[in-house]
Amino acid sequence: MAITTKNFGKTQDGKEVTLYTITNGKGFTAEVTDFGAILVNLFVPDKAGTSADVVLGYDSVEGYLANGCFFGATIGPSANRIDQACFTIDGKTYQLAANDGTNNLHSDDDNGYHKRIWNAAPKDNSVVFTLADSDGSMGFPGNKNVQVTYTVTDDNELQIAYEVTSDQKTLINMTNHSYFNLAGHDSGSIEGHRLSIHASHYTPIFERLIPTGELADVTGTPFDFRTMKVIGEDINQDNVQLGYGQGYDHNYALDGFDGTIQKAASVEEPTTGRKMDVYTDQPGLQFYAGSCITPQTGKGGAAYGKRSGLCLETQCFPDAVNQPQFQDVIYGPERPYKTTTIYKFYN
Repeated sequence: MAITTKNFGKTQDGKEVTLYTITNGKGFTAEVTDFGAILVNLFVPDKAGTSADVVLGYDSVEGYLANGCFFGATIGPSANRIDQACFTIDGKTYQLAANDGTNNLHSDDDNGYHKRIWNAAPKDNSVVFTLADSDGSMGFPGNKNVQVTYTVTDDNELQIAYEVTSDQKTLINMTNHSYFNLAGHDSGSIEGHRLSIHASHYTPIFERLIPTGELADVTGTPFDFRTMKVIGEDINQDNVQLGYGQGYDHNYALDGFDGTIQKAASVEEPTTGRKMDVYTDQPGLQFYAGSCITPQTGKGGAAYGKRSGLCLETQCFPDAVNQPQFQDVIYGPERPYKTTTIYKFYN
């Protein structure tokens, strides 16, 4: 398996950015950059053996300097939304950027991990990105050492492994924010994709997109993806929850969670025959159907817009730090953070 590098442009302050290409020889290729530890391209063969790039993004680092939709981004130290942009550990309250109304979303627009230059170490079939994040950065406590490893396997898997250590108790809940379109990143709407999610419950939200704290049964609702269903089948229903999310933008409580890696979801694109399974050791999966993608120009001049890609973000539940009935997302000297997500492709 080969790893090659090439220049990917410069940041606003003139720092060189590199793109790393990992290829397994079966037409399956991932390209990642040290700017933001971002997944830029993912070439996957279809049923005829033709490879196409199935993730939305930009042709050079210049596009990622703004990246308001978080295309391909490594999100950290905290993904998703935090109510009132604050949390408390051992009686001390920490204030974050209120960048989504009164919420904090994905840590910080300008200083989040998706906007940092990471150190990169290519291996045989992987690239290991590391980052040192100081105490108080973005409002989060603790000096943190962060590692994200992208690995390509001979089974057409993209594995993403996260490891974080901190010298203080802190909030950590990372994810990857890639937008997938299995017909090809430039193929328009994903509403014709078929999706299954291994979850009998999801976390309903208030209008401000913060979970109410309850786990709701998906039975008889548009949120039931326990068997394969066309994404567009129910997405425009007159439903309060769908209204809040402008479609699907909800966290699913995965069935059978026990901290081991299990299948969480499957996606199929009928025209090309491409299929993707998502595996995680996390309890939650945020399904976002891309309804808020702003009209813009992506890779190769592609026109991106509403529902051009879908996200399946493995994570702990949103706002878990403020909702004690959800998972413990506080890590520190006695509890390092470690998790793995696998995207497996076949046709």
